[in-house]
Amino acid sequence: MSFYENLVMQTQMNYQQYYSVYASGRTSYALSEKKPLSYQEQISRLVHEIREADCILVGGASGLSAAGGGDFYYEDNASFHKYFGKFVEKYHFKGAFDGMMRQRDDRTAFWAYLATFLHTTQTAPVREPYLNLDALLQGKDFFILTTNQDTQFVKLYPEDKVAEIQGDHRFFQCAACCTDDTWDTVKPVEKMMSAMGDDITIPENLIPRCPHCGSPLTVNIADSNSFFQTRHFQKKMKDYQNFIQKYHGKNLVILELGIGWRNRMIKEPLMQLTASEPHAFYITFNKGEIYIPSDIADKSVGMNGDIADMLERILG
Repeated sequence: MSFYENLVMQTQMNYQQYYSVYASGRTSYALSEKKPLSYQEQISRLVHEIREADCILVGGASGLSAAGGGDFYYEDNASFHKYFGKFVEKYHFKGAFDGMMRQRDDRTAFWAYLATFLHTTQTAPVREPYLNLDALLQGKDFFILTTNQDTQFVKLYPEDKVAEIQGDHRFFQCAACCTDDTWDTVKPVEKMMSAMGDDITIPENLIPRCPHCGSPLTVNIADSNSFFQTRHFQKKMKDYQNFIQKYHGKNLVILELGIGWRNRMIKEPLMQLTASEPHAFYITFNKGEIYIPSDIADKSVGMNGDIADMLERILG
């Protein structure tokens, strides 16, 4: 079991033990009551820590993409209607993930929606907060740990610099879990989009199937335990572990961007890593959700506000 998988397992055990606490919107952690620094003091501390860092571990989640316009996953807003309007008219979905979760009996209709969902993220330009983050990382060795599946990070960085721990919209896997292989989604999705046109179904023969067992394929995302067994995921975990081992005991900055409190698959392991690494410093960016445990309060800064605006001002 990898170092990260160990942390995730500890997180899951903690969640089960304190489920009633989490269900009520509270936390099992003793949170810091330390008075936050002024905004300018926070900026100064952030700049200092990044300047002195030997390396930077970036933790990115949905708040980072939403800050740059990728805000249609959970919201019924103008962006959602722009990309998914014809599906909204028929099915009345309330956000992109709402549409993904509603399994329709007509598989040609479901795959038409899924193809649109994947195509929207695959073809999206790199969003401004990501470009500003890239500027902030210049001159430093870094690694990206993200629960985002929208391919924003891999449009900027080499594969061995990014671990998408909840999946990646560029890959399929066998829905029957007959193999740990993965396959490209981009070209099949392009064919589906071309065949669909203005319709909301695709031809039956375009639904992708496993070349080994003939079962339908599914997107390589963390909706079942089989995801974690794929070679693609295991390679990502090895890259992450190599990075952590390389910089063990060094000046490590953990830069957390847009990770909500309920996203414990990534948030708690990053906080635990901060506590376990003697020279780690934790910087969390979020809007209205700044949670810092008391045991890492002296080695943490919470940046409360719009991520896009804050990154721009830091560079500015």
